[in-house]
Amino acid sequence: MPPAHPHQPYPLPDPEPGPWRWPAALRASVGLHAAAGGAALFVPGAAPWALASVALNHLGLAAAGLWPRSRWLGPNVTRLPAAAGAAVALTLDDGPDPEVTPAVLDLLDAHGVRATFFCIATQAERHAVLARQIVARGHDVQNHSDRHRHDFSLRGPQGLSDEISRAQRRLMDVTGTLPHCFRAPAGLRNPLLDPVLHRLSLHLVSWTRRGFDTRDVHAPRVLARLSRGLAAGDILLLHDGHARRNRAGRPVVLEVLPPLLARCRALGLQVTTLRAALPPRSTPT
Repeated sequence: MPPAHPHQPYPLPDPEPGPWRWPAALRASVGLHAAAGGAALFVPGAAPWALASVALNHLGLAAAGLWPRSRWLGPNVTRLPAAAGAAVALTLDDGPDPEVTPAVLDLLDAHGVRATFFCIATQAERHAVLARQIVARGHDVQNHSDRHRHDFSLRGPQGLSDEISRAQRRLMDVTGTLPHCFRAPAGLRNPLLDPVLHRLSLHLVSWTRRGFDTRDVHAPRVLARLSRGLAAGDILLLHDGHARRNRAGRPVVLEVLPPLLARCRALGLQVTTLRAALPPRSTPT
């Protein structure tokens, strides 16, 4: 239920119990920095090599942040847990959109499936009736940041925490449901993100396969990327926001969904939501 006062935010949950655990790649990075610093100070002629090793390490960490499905910087859900059985998760990013999202909801209803909408919180607030309709029609709303900032992956701990926490409160205030999953804008992040998600008890969720439907106007190509090798446990990514349109002006996602859902049925795959398939992140991973 929404709060009694529209401007009174819901409290966020207590911090996740237990300390945050450094990912192995970050522990190795700290060790390399210490070794390089020691070598530069105490080994004659080692300073250039030490600086080069640190620079290469930073490039590696940056590459890990630019690879959305990487687990080097912390836990990252790219598939559903085995307990989900013969299920796939259909996820839609960047909405809600007042034109595209209602048509997507009608398509999903017609096929009798439920999806997960990674909503931009300010968009959900701007189109609050539509955001509540997503939940009322049995679908799942999760956190796709507050404003979908292009510099999200460059922000520090406080900036990341503010952006994600604001989105949590805003989405809870609008829909009455608290997200337990987060997807970074464009899937890009940095080593400072996982401690924030740990504190807020949020899973980082990326995807198994994506359609690139914000770039490609050719629906058969988008469909092929999603359906080639489609199997139980897959997390599929499409967009109801920033949707690319074909030459006839129709959003590509609306052309792709019917044959994609038919393909799922033919393979005996149930389409489920992340809320149904993925338990809350309640202990350190």
